[in-house]
Amino acid sequence: MSRVVLVGEAMLELSATAGGWQLAYGGDTLNTAIHLARAGIDTAFLTALGDDPFSRDLIARWAAEGLDTSLMLTDPARHPGLYAISCDAAGERSFTYWRGESAARRLFACADSAAACARAEHCDLLGFSLISLAILPEEGRAALLALARAVRARGGQVAFDGNYRARLWPDAATARAARDAAIAVATIGLPTRDDEVLLGADPDPAAIAAHWRGLGCAETVVKLGGAGCRLPDGTPCPPDEVLAPVDTSGAGDAFNGGYLAARLRGAAPVAAARQGHALAGWTIMRRGAIPPRDT
Repeated sequence: MSRVVLVGEAMLELSATAGGWQLAYGGDTLNTAIHLARAGIDTAFLTALGDDPFSRDLIARWAAEGLDTSLMLTDPARHPGLYAISCDAAGERSFTYWRGESAARRLFACADSAAACARAEHCDLLGFSLISLAILPEEGRAALLALARAVRARGGQVAFDGNYRARLWPDAATARAARDAAIAVATIGLPTRDDEVLLGADPDPAAIAAHWRGLGCAETVVKLGGAGCRLPDGTPCPPDEVLAPVDTSGAGDAFNGGYLAARLRGAAPVAAARQGHALAGWTIMRRGAIPPRDT
């Protein structure tokens, strides 16, 4: 069975409901990790949390989902980040964050980080995002890219999602430089057209794919929101049906989980993309970034 390690930040999530606010959890690479674990893929999440009741509860919840929590490190001086989701009538979401002092920002400064990275090097697939890089200090970003290179040196694959949040970066130029450095160590690219345009890219999916391919990432799937995606060979792949979403939180993360699970099991990109669309469609018809399993 393939071994997967996802790297990033996991946060407490507040979702608006008719009666107030509901507490759950989320985070882009965490969402993908849980989808992979639910699909039966051996998946671990590499992050840092605090030594507090919320952190312990999060670890217990993720373990119950089948996620390997052995690479979750502890920073006793910090706590998990927090974000709140508000959705408009069309299901489009907006976020408010409290993450400046989250434990995940010090992931590579934790006492056990070297040992955790040494274990993570042996995975078949390492995954991270531009948000994973954004929350880290410069030395942490360098350590994450070094881990990706070590995985590739051992014959593993590296998946990178160019998930861009402008408020996490001092400017777009810094984010572009970090994105391009990550593309150069990736074997599977999962950019979203809207994010790429915000970073100054040509909106043509073919141009986006050409940029990623030119930096060395041959298998690049450009996500196009409700229009589906562009496959690595240039073929468009729309979803089977157009949905009226309840909550678009986590849609791209769910696509990543479905796509990567299928590829790890040997499916062709087109079949993997269809699985990604199906999982994203299931997600956007429910509240929260990682809805509870119901089917």
